[in-house]
Amino acid sequence: MTRELRPGIDLYWLPLGAGGHSVRLNGRVFEAVAARLERRTSCALYHSALEVRVPEGRFVIEMAPIRDSNGARRGVVAEGPVGSRWAGRFRIFRYEVRRWCDGVIPDVNEAVESPRRLTDDASLAQRVLDLVPDVPTPVWGRDELDAGEMWNSNSLTSWLIARSGLHGESIHLPAGGRAPGWDAGLVVAHRQEARADPLARETLPTNALAATTSPTAAQEGRRVLLDVRLGKR
Repeated sequence: MTRELRPGIDLYWLPLGAGGHSVRLNGRVFEAVAARLERRTSCALYHSALEVRVPEGRFVIEMAPIRDSNGARRGVVAEGPVGSRWAGRFRIFRYEVRRWCDGVIPDVNEAVESPRRLTDDASLAQRVLDLVPDVPTPVWGRDELDAGEMWNSNSLTSWLIARSGLHGESIHLPAGGRAPGWDAGLVVAHRQEARADPLARETLPTNALAATTSPTAAQEGRRVLLDVRLGKR
């Protein structure tokens, strides 16, 4: 059976702002400032998406801005606000979570070191699909869940991977890349698992346990930076 037909989960890494020069430029500025605050070199930023195949069909799972009111055509199962809950009253400041049968990943031709096959297990693939409507939908770009970094599209992907039983910590980005929000999804997923099974807390990654501590200067710097971008400072 070919890769295109057999059940499984594929991960795609897409350069932030692929196909959109404005988003890419803003991303570079954001990363340059964040790198300076954290005293490190700048990295290429990536957005992630999943393609899941089960016997019933092929599905694309992704977080994206709301295009129009025809979300059902794109398999939208959840929505959330962008920037602030107040702004989320307007569609332009809302995101959607898609579980899109026969869907497409915009600018997939620009994906880097992709696709990455995460598993050929049909039961895990089905579990990921079943989990999508249950994903947390906090404010995009904020750390409402006290995970240590902002919630975004990468958080959706890593949350699904971790909750399905796959090991999100072992997934590597393209060389020289960074995926803001990835750790937030892992932290929230492990926290939920620990609440469901107190014994699981003993095996949680260090970063998942540390997320309940006070924010670091770097985390606070990211929050200040976001406030500046939103005109709140």
